[in-house]
Amino acid sequence: MPKKDKWITRLTEIVGESHIIQDPDKLKAYAVAGKKPRVVVTPGTTDEVSRAVAHANQEHLVIVPRGNGTKMEMGGIPKRMDIVLSTGRLNRITDRDCENLTLSAESGLTLGEVQQGLARVGKGYFLPLDPPFTDKATLGGIVATNSSGPKRLLYGTARDMIIGARAVFPNGDIVVSGGKTVKNVSGYDMCKLLIGSYGTLGILCEMTFKLLPLPEKEATLGLSFAVLEDADGFVRELRSSQLIPSSIEILNGFAVQKMRYFVSMPPNGNYLVAIGLEGVAESIERQAFEMSEIGKKHGTLEAITLDSEKHQAFWVALRDFFTGLHDEYSNVISMKSNFLISKCGEVLGSYEKISQGLGIDCAFISHAGNGIVHSYALPGKNFRRRGESFITLIERLTAEAVKHGGGLVVESSLLSIKKRVDVWGRSRSDYVIARRLKEQIDPAGILNIGRFVGGI
Repeated sequence: MPKKDKWITRLTEIVGESHIIQDPDKLKAYAVAGKKPRVVVTPGTTDEVSRAVAHANQEHLVIVPRGNGTKMEMGGIPKRMDIVLSTGRLNRITDRDCENLTLSAESGLTLGEVQQGLARVGKGYFLPLDPPFTDKATLGGIVATNSSGPKRLLYGTARDMIIGARAVFPNGDIVVSGGKTVKNVSGYDMCKLLIGSYGTLGILCEMTFKLLPLPEKEATLGLSFAVLEDADGFVRELRSSQLIPSSIEILNGFAVQKMRYFVSMPPNGNYLVAIGLEGVAESIERQAFEMSEIGKKHGTLEAITLDSEKHQAFWVALRDFFTGLHDEYSNVISMKSNFLISKCGEVLGSYEKISQGLGIDCAFISHAGNGIVHSYALPGKNFRRRGESFITLIERLTAEAVKHGGGLVVESSLLSIKKRVDVWGRSRSDYVIARRLKEQIDPAGILNIGRFVGGI
């Protein structure tokens, strides 16, 4: 029996014939950066994941973990791609203890399913994460990429919500870290090590999160400004106040125009500051009034308030902004920058000048309370003729972010761009630590090789 047939036969024995994909046409749907896997396996238990990974390690086969595929465009070009290991069958809630505000669930369950189920329990609960693709993104994918959304200002990221995990390491070992008790870790917290590791150190199979009761009410306050300096001045004063918004976003005019949920601005309104508010009704009304008064001091042109369905529709459109753009522009380039929070307005202004100087249409959305800007460049029909301009755009935006204490990653782009730039941006001094961890935990190099920082 050929060697390939032997290792596929063994994987089939582990997960069952109906959970193996070998058909070349079906494998196209699992391609990453133009590379197809040789096989797709979908284990149904942590034990099956363990045995499949151990077998791959023994046969020196490279595994690419996959949830629902919402983040597969992120990361570098894989060096090899023998097996795609799908977590689609790991989709159960293993423990729901709303009384003690904890939830344990397998990694293939989508966040949307979790939120819907929790909302129906008692007066309602939720897992305070709002990353892009919430309805489709799996818990494992969200944690592995440390994906987050506008509400990270108030609630933090997956790193702040997760208190335990069960994962399979490259040698097949099942490693358990943390649990339902918040303070139960001594020594190294392996759970935290896997957050944001992009599946290069282990495959997440089950996680335990902290929950919160649903807020009594949610609302959005939107304020438009003619110039960025006024919008930034307002945000600066808001950040230094005693007010507690759940999110603060600055959108340039182009981003507002391209949102699926359109919020109109006055003719000379070039920037929109959108503020999320959560809590009891009286508190929201008071905060909205005080924020509006601060806005007047900084030259706001108009203030609008959204609640109920309009509030939800706005934040879904903002959270899934890339999806809406991608439907219209299939070659959109998505980038994410971080920098010192105090430099938010300065960086956003520089980004606009750079893109305008290159003649490239860009939508910018800033998590103004966290020092993050999401940039979306629209290549349009003339991309081939102007390809160099987009390479220059990425380089200049990266340099600007680095100048202000941060960096830039390219989250989604055409393959021709990805081949010419380092999608993870400039390496930092802590890259050495990441490399050493990879060498210690995955010495055979079987997990997601080439996809993470520095080609790890």
